Amino acid sequence: MRRLWPRSLMGQMLLAVAAALLLAQGIGAGLAYKATAERREAALLHSAAFRLLVATRGEKALPPFMRSGHPNRGHGFRVERRPDSPLRVNEEHDGKAETELRRILAEQDLTVGKIVVFRRDVEEDPTARRRIEQQDRVLQRKHDRPKDVLIAGIELPNGQGWIVARVFGPLGEREIVLTLLIQTLLIYAVLVGAMGLILRRITRPLAALTNRLEQFAETRNLDGQLAPQGPDDMHRLIIAHNAMETRIAALLDEKDVMLGAIGHDLKTPLAALRVRIENVEDDDERQRMAATIEDIVRTLDDILSLARVGRPSDPLERTELSSMVASIVEEYEDMGEPVTLEDTLRLVMPLRPTWLRRALRNLIGNAVRYGHSAHVSLARETDMAVIRVEDDGPGIPPDDIDRMLEPFSRGEPSRNSETGGAGLGLTLARAIAEQHGGSLTLANRLGPNGATQGLAAILRLPISAT
Repeated sequence: MRRLWPRSLMGQMLLAVAAALLLAQGIGAGLAYKATAERREAALLHSAAFRLLVATRGEKALPPFMRSGHPNRGHGFRVERRPDSPLRVNEEHDGKAETELRRILAEQDLTVGKIVVFRRDVEEDPTARRRIEQQDRVLQRKHDRPKDVLIAGIELPNGQGWIVARVFGPLGEREIVLTLLIQTLLIYAVLVGAMGLILRRITRPLAALTNRLEQFAETRNLDGQLAPQGPDDMHRLIIAHNAMETRIAALLDEKDVMLGAIGHDLKTPLAALRVRIENVEDDDERQRMAATIEDIVRTLDDILSLARVGRPSDPLERTELSSMVASIVEEYEDMGEPVTLEDTLRLVMPLRPTWLRRALRNLIGNAVRYGHSAHVSLARETDMAVIRVEDDGPGIPPDDIDRMLEPFSRGEPSRNSETGGAGLGLTLARAIAEQHGGSLTLANRLGPNGATQGLAAILRLPISAT
């Protein structure tokens, strides 16, 4: 069902209009067909009543132009006289039609006994079949035969027997259905076509605005702003969106300028402090001061990187991901860190190598710092590249996993300030993953007995171009 339902606004609106129109037209067609059928039945019943009146009262029941001696005297009013009812044992009679026929005859002051009205297949009625064959011989051609015949019989008083009239129904049922079908198709063509034109005028600028939003969300670039178009509401929406884009771009530019100034103004005195602490005679004190300065510098770099990750300056490059992962693992191995490379496969995909290296180093560094080891693997799941960085540490309480991805968050007791850092590594890695159109998730590794065996950081990146 979900596959049949269109995803676009235009498709959903057209489907809703078509469904509503089909329901309304179906109801209307049903009512029209019912009214036509009732009129046809009434005409057949009056025709049968007329024939029965002529049979019981003679030509006086006819209008003047159809009496004997008149050149326009009609034929075909022949009826059948028989001693018993024409209704067979296995046939059903129409009680409503019988009541109506009795009313018509009563209005003409004709008193009768029993009345039967029913339908019978032409092929099963010898009299009706002979009449049709006679018409074929007279006309010297075969014409469309009706499927059934209306038979109306009245019982005359005083044991005079029955008079039976037969009336063939018109052959217009197929024409009625065809007319209703053509009418429905015309209404569909007019209304759905008009609705499609209106919706296209609305959805075309809406689709263009959606594409523009996606482009601006990725690049934060003002190039390619839309010109106002469409109805007045869409016109105003595009103008408001362009103004919002301009304001956002101005705020981002101001932020970059401010961050650049902060970075310059802070790093300069920090560099001077590095020089001055060399004059400190106490080695332990000097090392603590140097470590503090390095921690401040790393935190400052993380803050600046996190602020700039949304507006990357370097373009996407076709990169062999497994080689990049292997080279980063080798860096840690060369430093003697407990980092191992697990299963990988060759994947070439568009990446920003500098940023992704930063994200992987943060994940591996966290695994080594808090989990005492790192096991790195690369796999493919459908259209995503999946990098897993697993450690052998105590994991994270389930309630704290989401919070660990927020800025300046550290867990307790293992993830605390004594291990260094300001709690920005995971946040920056997640931002870099989202910059590539991917995601970063954390999950505890559970053993066979359900106990936590470590933490897994799972980085997913789309293989196709973002």
